[in-house]
Amino acid sequence: MKKKLIGIMMAMTMVVGLAACGGGSSSAPAESGDAAAEATEAAEETAEEGGEAEASEEPVAEGVDVTAIKVGQICVEDENSGYDAAPIEGLATAMKNLGMDPATQLTLVVDIPEDETCYDTAVDEAEGGCGIIFSDSYGHQTYMQQAASEYSDVTFVACTGDMAAPSGLANLKNIFPHTYESRYVSGVVAGMKLKEMMDAGKVTDPYVGYVGAYPYAEVVSGYTAFFLGVRSIVPEAHMDVQFTNSWYDPTAEGAAAEALISKGCCIISQHADSTGAPSAVQAAHENGKEVYCVGYNIDMRAVAPDVALTSAQNNWSVLYEHMLKCYIDGTEIPTDYSAGINEDAVMISELGDACAEGTAEAVEAAWAGIKDGSIQVFATANFTVQPTDNGSYAVDEEGHLTSAFALDSDGDWVNDNGEAIIDGAFVESQLRSAPYFSLDIDGITKLN
Repeated sequence: MKKKLIGIMMAMTMVVGLAACGGGSSSAPAESGDAAAEATEAAEETAEEGGEAEASEEPVAEGVDVTAIKVGQICVEDENSGYDAAPIEGLATAMKNLGMDPATQLTLVVDIPEDETCYDTAVDEAEGGCGIIFSDSYGHQTYMQQAASEYSDVTFVACTGDMAAPSGLANLKNIFPHTYESRYVSGVVAGMKLKEMMDAGKVTDPYVGYVGAYPYAEVVSGYTAFFLGVRSIVPEAHMDVQFTNSWYDPTAEGAAAEALISKGCCIISQHADSTGAPSAVQAAHENGKEVYCVGYNIDMRAVAPDVALTSAQNNWSVLYEHMLKCYIDGTEIPTDYSAGINEDAVMISELGDACAEGTAEAVEAAWAGIKDGSIQVFATANFTVQPTDNGSYAVDEEGHLTSAFALDSDGDWVNDNGEAIIDGAFVESQLRSAPYFSLDIDGITKLN
C-alpha cells in the first residue's frame, strides 16, 4: 500500500510518559529512547505508589514473543496537558505489565490536531510496523477510521470515539472509562464542601459552576454525573455550565471560571484539559472569594493548594492493558470496551486540605454504593427533564424519564435506537463505550 508521506512529522515532538524530550519522527524511534526509558521508570514508580494498575495476573498466551510487537500512540496535546499525560503514562504502564518495553516498542507522536494530520500520523505509524495504534481524542476518530479502511491488518483504537461499531470495520475499536462514576464521586466531595459552607452561613445560594470543553455527550454525561453527586448531599443545588469550545486553552478556561465566580458560583468543576480553571479559582480565593474547585485528570493541589478539593481521574492503563492483551493473545478484541471502578479504571485524586469534615467517609460510601449497584449514577428518580417532541426520550407527568434512546442510527443528531432506561436508571457506557447521556436535566443551565 502506498504510504502517505508527511514531512511535518519530522518536526513533531515525541514523548513517552511524563518526561519531555527532543523530537524526531516515528521513523526514528531511537531518538526518543531516553524519554521512553524515563517514562518506563515513571510508570514503575507510579505503580509502586498504587497510582496505576498492578501487573496483569494472567500471562499472555504461551509462545508469543511480546518483544516483537510495535505499538503506536497519537495524542492531541503533549504531557503538559493533564488529559494527555494520563493516557501517555497509562499505555507505558500497560505495556510494561505485559512484558513489553515502551522505550523500544512504542512510537508516540504528540500535538496532533483533530484534522488530516491524524490520518497522516496513523498511516506513518502503520507503515512503520505498528500492529495496534491508539489515538486519544474524540475528533481523531474520523481519521483513524480512514486509516483503518486502508490498513486492514492493523488494529486502530480510537479512545473516546463512537464510530467503531457503525463503521463495520473489524479493525476499528473504541474504548472509554466509566468517567461518570468518578465524576459523581467528585460531586459528592463538592457537595460536602457546599453543605459545610451553607451550614456555616457562608453561602446562602447553593450555586456551582462547571467549565466544559464542548457540548458533546462525553462532557454532558460528566457534568451531569458531577451535579447529581453534588445533589446527593445538597438537593437544592443548581449549576451553570460555561463552554470554551476547546479541549486545551488555559486562558479561556480561566476566563470561564472567573465568569462563573462573578455570577456567584462557590465551587467550580471542569471538563477541560488544563489547569486554567483551578488557577483562576486559587487567585479568586486569594482575593477574598469563598470559592473552591474540583479538577479533572490530575491532582490540582500543585496549582490550587488552598482550594482544590479533588479531581476526577481515569486509570487508562486498565483499558490499554485489556486491549493489548487481546491483541497479543490473538483473541477477539471488543469493538467497544469500557470499564469503571470495579476494574479500578476510574478514581479520584487525594482529598485536599480544604475538604469538609466527613468527606472521606462520604467518598467511601459512594464508591461502595457504585460497586454494589445500590447507587445508580443516573437513577431516573433523582432528576427531571423537560418533555421533547423529537421522540428521543419520554417522561412521565413529573418529568422523570420513562424511556430514552442512547444511539443515533442515521446521523441526524437525534437518538433513535438502543433503549437506555433499565430498572429505573439510565445505563451509561453499556450500549457503546463512549458516553451517550446527552440530556439537559433540570437544575443545570448551559450559558453558551
